[in-house]
Amino acid sequence: MSPDLTDEDPSSDYDRLETPLEGIPAVVDTAEGLQQLITALGAGEGPVAVDAERASGYRYGQRAYLIQLRREGTGTWLVDPIAFDDLTAVDGALAGTEWVLHAATQDIPCLAEVGMRPRALFDTELGARLAGLPRVGLSAVLEYYLGVTLAKEHSAVDWSTRPLPEPWLRYAALDVELLVELRDRMERDLREQGKLDWAQQEFAALCDFTGPPGPDEPDAWRRTTGAQRLRRPRSLAALRELWTTRDALARERDVPPGRVLPDGTLIDLAHRMPTQAAALASGRKESSRTRQRRAEQGLLRHQRAWLGALKAAAALPDDALPEPPRRGDTPPPPRAWAEREPAAAERLTQVRADLSELSERLEIPVENLMTPDVVRRILWKPPAEMGDGSGDGDTSGSGYGSRHGDGDAADAVDRAAAELGARPWQRQLVVPILVAALEAHPS
Repeated sequence: MSPDLTDEDPSSDYDRLETPLEGIPAVVDTAEGLQQLITALGAGEGPVAVDAERASGYRYGQRAYLIQLRREGTGTWLVDPIAFDDLTAVDGALAGTEWVLHAATQDIPCLAEVGMRPRALFDTELGARLAGLPRVGLSAVLEYYLGVTLAKEHSAVDWSTRPLPEPWLRYAALDVELLVELRDRMERDLREQGKLDWAQQEFAALCDFTGPPGPDEPDAWRRTTGAQRLRRPRSLAALRELWTTRDALARERDVPPGRVLPDGTLIDLAHRMPTQAAALASGRKESSRTRQRRAEQGLLRHQRAWLGALKAAAALPDDALPEPPRRGDTPPPPRAWAEREPAAAERLTQVRADLSELSERLEIPVENLMTPDVVRRILWKPPAEMGDGSGDGDTSGSGYGSRHGDGDAADAVDRAAAELGARPWQRQLVVPILVAALEAHPS
């Protein structure tokens, strides 16, 4: 049997996947149902397809409100994680099993929050990038490999809704319906292209992915969009107090902080530090009507809270004010390189051209060849061990020196890239390009 496919658009070359093969499963939200799931997963075979639905834009945080699982011999299961303290028992049932996810970095943090973390995985979105596909959304990748397409009309709904409507559950089940079959086709393609080992290195690294720092981090307020425009310590103190107030209100209301007050308005208040309710609003306009409406409503609804935060910041003694952000080892924006360090700008220009050529030849996006931040850090501040090009350093650690000039230089750049998180396959391809630019344009 095959899934129920209909071709509603006569102009489309792809069949539309409409209904899961075994129908729409009931949502697991009881202890008895959870035990049945654990038993079934343990008896299944092969990789497990995993997906999670969040309520981004509707609720505070990025918690999962539905988790989808599908494994050969068990069928598809839909789990309500809100009904349980955690899902560590499910994680235990999957020990030693490869997970198949699409865009794993989106789901790993919320799955880890409920006690589930892959020990081995296959990311079909990242795999599609390495395979050279022009579009890497799940529906597009299914079209390319399996000749079917998915409807995505429920991708941005409020998954915290209870009970979940049947059309949403159908959509959720379809997201894992063909994921393992897709994985097998993609693996075959990557192997034929000689890229499977590269993909496996990327997938192994993803198992340790944790996501961005959470709101409970001490300096989370510094990540407010536009915070770099605030120079005075008193303004930074105001931002910290406003941000903390907004976060508390968002948690209490269980809504995203931006729905309480947009970042832009928060920065404006921290800069002006008004002392009267009538002065909270300014002539500043938000970037959209929705944000403008939220700003106006948020200022009015919580004006006492904002004024209280600003008053607290104004009353802080000078020695309690936050320090301006330290200038770390992060390179400046590339547009400033030519003026501040001409040689670095020349290196960056050369490397960008060489990486673009390599990207086209291998059909891999430039950013996947090596993270742009790693490239910029090495080019802006070359490794201290970089030689003058005259040495005969040991190249056994990287293997680049014998083929690409001085071994000391190649080893130094290779070590720097490794410390910054570059995988072996990335270093093998990109380190020679970096070394050539560093030697052609020394500081």
